[in-house]
Formats: sequence, structure tokens, C-alpha cells
Amino acid sequence: MAVHIVFFQICVALVALPIHVLAFLGLWDPIAKKGLPYLLQRVTKSYNKYMREHKKQLFSKLNDFKGPSGELRVLELGCGTGANFQFYPEGCKVTCVDPNPNFKKFLSTSLAENEHVQFEAFVEAPGENMAQIPSGSMDVVICTLVLCSVPNIEGILAEVHRVLRPGGAYFFIEHVKADPSSWTYFFQSILDPTWKYIGDGCQLRREIWKYLEKTKFSDVKLRHVIAPFKYSPVRPHIIGYALK
Repeated sequence: MAVHIVFFQICVALVALPIHVLAFLGLWDPIAKKGLPYLLQRVTKSYNKYMREHKKQLFSKLNDFKGPSGELRVLELGCGTGANFQFYPEGCKVTCVDPNPNFKKFLSTSLAENEHVQFEAFVEAPGENMAQIPSGSMDVVICTLVLCSVPNIEGILAEVHRVLRPGGAYFFIEHVKADPSSWTYFFQSILDPTWKYIGDGCQLRREIWKYLEKTKFSDVKLRHVIAPFKYSPVRPHIIGYALK
């Protein structure tokens, strides 16, 4: 790694030294787990403002994947505060999966604001092991801004494929690695070692599209976009869906 990148990484780490010390002592993770829902509640409102048209366009396709009964069974993986609920179609049945139980009370607020969504259950589990969800039981799995922070992307995508019925679809929005020649990539590189603590494991330089290309999905419809955030290391995104 270039010397100047390491220098700036150290500078950022020094600014965030208390966080690094708490992480070293094993004290940061429980703090982050409790604080993350409050942070996301604010961040996702701003995110939805800037990404509204992208989300509306993507999720307008959800009803195309209704099951034979005419119902739409949706599993949202890494549901967070329920920021996507407003974009879901009327009457869809939603099961939420998240390893952080601190999101439950925030989901209640979001559901109260989105009565068109039929809430089924909150399952506290990691995406790599959704044993509580039967195989082939979902029409759609939705996962947004999650794969940046998980330890096992392949495991999650395998589980997503398992729980989907044949003909179902996996919808995704993820921020990804920037062009290595860009300033965005430079800032991703210097922020990455500290960013993971602030973002609950979030890594800025993951090439998530490469994992999707290697899955068992029959077709992956994916596009790269630049989110309209000024001076943000998470501007590069991939958006799309994959068919089982």
C-alpha cells in the first residue's frame, strides 16, 4: 500500500483514537450495536431523500414476483429501521431478519407509518444462517446496504437463494468500491480502517458485484450508479435484482 495512504489512515485513526481503544478492549461492539439504530434512523431519512427515484424504480417491479396464490411474500434481510417499507406494494407480507435486536422498536414506528405493509415476523438471526426461514418460502428477498458489513457474503447469497421459491427474485442496493483512479477511492482507502467501527463492520471497498456474478441465480440484472451525495465515500452503488 502506498506510503501516503498509510499516513492518512494513521491520521484518521488518531482522530478516532477513543473508538480504536474501545474496540481493542472489546467494549466498542456493544456500544455500536445499541447506537446504530439511532444513527440509521437519521441517516436513512437523508439516504431515502437522495435515492428515492432509484428505490421507486427498483421496487416498482416487486409485484411482478407475486406467488401462485397472488400474494407477495417478502423477506427483508438486514431490515434496520424499516426504511424501505414506504416503497413496498400494498398488502405485501413482510418478514424481517436482522441479527441486531435493538432495531425492533424502530420497526414498530416504521410499520405504524406504513400501514399498507402486512408485518409477519421479526427473526433475530444472521443472514448467513436463516434456519428459521423454510426453503422456497419467499417470493422476494430484499437486501439494501448490508453486504458491505457482513463477514460472509457467499454464505448470505446462498441462504437467499435457498429461501426463495423457484422464479423468485433477490433485490439489492449496495455501495461498492470506487474506480481506483478516482478521489472517491482515495478517501475510501484512508477511511476504511476506522469506518468499519462506525458502520458496524462496513467496508468501503468491496466489489460486491463480483460475488453476485458467481452465484447460482439464473440471471443477474445489475447496473452501476453514482449516488448524488456530495463528498461521500459511499457514492458508487450497484442496484438491481437476481432471478432464481
